[in-house]
Amino acid sequence: MSVSIAETVVWRALQRHAVDIAASHLRDLLADSHRSLQMVAEHDGIVLDYSRQNANLSTVSLLLDLAHASDLKGKLRAMAAGEPINRSENRSVLHIALRANASDRYTIDGHNVVPDVLAARERIRKFAEEVRTGKWLGTTGKPLRNVIAVGIGGSYLGTSFVAEALRTEPKCAAAAEHRRLRFLANIDPIDLARATHDLNPEETLVVVISKTFTTTETMLNARSLRDWLTSALGSNAVRQHMVAVSTNLPAVAAFGIDTDHAFGFWDWVGGRYSVCSSVGLLPLALHFGCEPMQQFLDGARSIDQHLLSAPFDRNLPVLLGLFGVWNASFLHRPVRALLPYCQALKKFTPHIQQVDMESNGKRVDIEGRPLQFEAGEFDFGEPGTNSQHSFYQLIHQGRVIPADFIGFRRSQRPYKLADNELDNHDELMANFFAQPDALALGKTAEHLRAEGVNEDLIPHREFPGNRPSNVLLLDQLDAYSTGQLLALYEHRTAVQGFVWGINSFDQWGVELGKVLATELRGHFGKRRKGEAATAAVPASTQRLLQRYFGN
Repeated sequence: MSVSIAETVVWRALQRHAVDIAASHLRDLLADSHRSLQMVAEHDGIVLDYSRQNANLSTVSLLLDLAHASDLKGKLRAMAAGEPINRSENRSVLHIALRANASDRYTIDGHNVVPDVLAARERIRKFAEEVRTGKWLGTTGKPLRNVIAVGIGGSYLGTSFVAEALRTEPKCAAAAEHRRLRFLANIDPIDLARATHDLNPEETLVVVISKTFTTTETMLNARSLRDWLTSALGSNAVRQHMVAVSTNLPAVAAFGIDTDHAFGFWDWVGGRYSVCSSVGLLPLALHFGCEPMQQFLDGARSIDQHLLSAPFDRNLPVLLGLFGVWNASFLHRPVRALLPYCQALKKFTPHIQQVDMESNGKRVDIEGRPLQFEAGEFDFGEPGTNSQHSFYQLIHQGRVIPADFIGFRRSQRPYKLADNELDNHDELMANFFAQPDALALGKTAEHLRAEGVNEDLIPHREFPGNRPSNVLLLDQLDAYSTGQLLALYEHRTAVQGFVWGINSFDQWGVELGKVLATELRGHFGKRRKGEAATAAVPASTQRLLQRYFGN
């Protein structure tokens, strides 16, 4: 059994070092130009400036020592080698293979999975082209220009993020002209109504995404859409209007979908890491075409290769992960704000919430021992500048919340008023560059007095500063950089898990509530039939159930 990382010399050194860092302020740290210019890394058009972290160069050195003590390099190699690092489920974790090209080799038990990945990708390409060119038509002979992707969690969030990111990118928007892509995830019938609103069943293709084809929410929604299609088009509609992404072909066939219309993936692909598999590629290729999706995969592959080859002191996901550990476990700041200054990334944070919180929300290490430290982060965020008028009050003058600022040199949709000195993107980015400095530097009582602020108002208008952040600057949000961002934050999460010594690739914590809901379902059925039923739940829940059923 391995030694807990909390018992290592470097962990204890970092605990002592955190006390020293608490005595410093970012005003002083940022005044050291040598330090600040050292705390930057760059790869393939992405600049990471981490100089606004509560850290000095000694901190960086100690964190790199922590990476070594946790055998981060060995764990990354094991992941890339297809070893079953998801030990609680005895599975490999090889989503990086989904971004591979023909020259790459990723193996599991000696089998190179790359040809399988490329073959699945080719099937998607052929089917997407058939639908987009009108070779595959609906039952009434009309082109299928609408797609409803049915899935939940990892079968929805990542694909939704990518779709929204590319919706207004000019080339992708042109490729998707006159087409609509919608998602149905929530079991709430309101989501069903919104997904189908103003769509013509004759022109709609439904993609049902479920690895096991048993997920309760997904299958109820799939059956509801099957009813919507067949009510309008007859029982033969399923063959032309429904396809599946699943590994359970018998269940697909039992549902009524031809197994020739099922697109598979593999058990070494975790749900929240599956957007680069058929889960995401099929609906996205149907909507945008295959060329942008290849660029998306290429961007993710660029970060994959960087993760596995770059020295840790210049490795973007490693640096992001190590400072996540620093903030959460040593500075006791468990909340992180993701702040993209790009409206097209409005679905980015919800996806990374699942990637990160479902991965690293653990109470035991990989050996099953209770953790001796705080691990995991609460993720939240909104695009700037909307977020500035929502929750920045808290992060400026309330709690200390580390933040990641993500911005772009060029806009997807530049616009400038003739009578305005700056274009709209410049106005946005002026805020992007100002906010990290405002959080770091703050504003002192002395500054306020020098400005003539009334003494009674000074406590209200003083900004303590010393709030940490990372700044990520990219060239432009397109398919390639969307893939880069996806992989960057996937690997950040994995790095943290490897350092903490936890399993970032299982998610047993999502099961208990689903089990109890299944038990209650039988209670609901009896009550709806007017039969007597008593659920084995606490008295307080019994009271609420009585109110729900009108008793």
